[in-house]
Amino acid sequence: MIGRVHHLIVDCPDPRALARFYSELLGQPITYDSDAFVVVSENDTSSGLGFQLAPDHRRPTWPAPDVPQQMHLDIMVEDVAYATPRVLAFGARKLDGTNVFADPAGHPFCLIRRPRWAAPLSHVGGSEDRN
Repeated sequence: MIGRVHHLIVDCPDPRALARFYSELLGQPITYDSDAFVVVSENDTSSGLGFQLAPDHRRPTWPAPDVPQQMHLDIMVEDVAYATPRVLAFGARKLDGTNVFADPAGHPFCLIRRPRWAAPLSHVGGSEDRN
């Protein structure tokens, strides 16, 4: 293990509106709010759902594959530089963007440095393991 889920990120045309929907649906508060990114989670020190502005968003056409699903995982790691070659060795592929990768099936995910509020990741490596 080199990381754990930080947030599931959902692309959408109106992050606040979609976050309000899921806040009501899940009975959880909005714990982070900006024009382009809103989070719904149990509290401001836990992982949850992130809603990311996608100005040119097109609704998925489930189950028809014309417009595929539009979500990605943020994976928290202690050290992005340490985790990067490992996820590549597992079969990930680097995509355009900062710390953006695709899993072997092509699904995008991002490596995110563990936020201060999250408990340290155990047995995951990092600068202390490279000494």
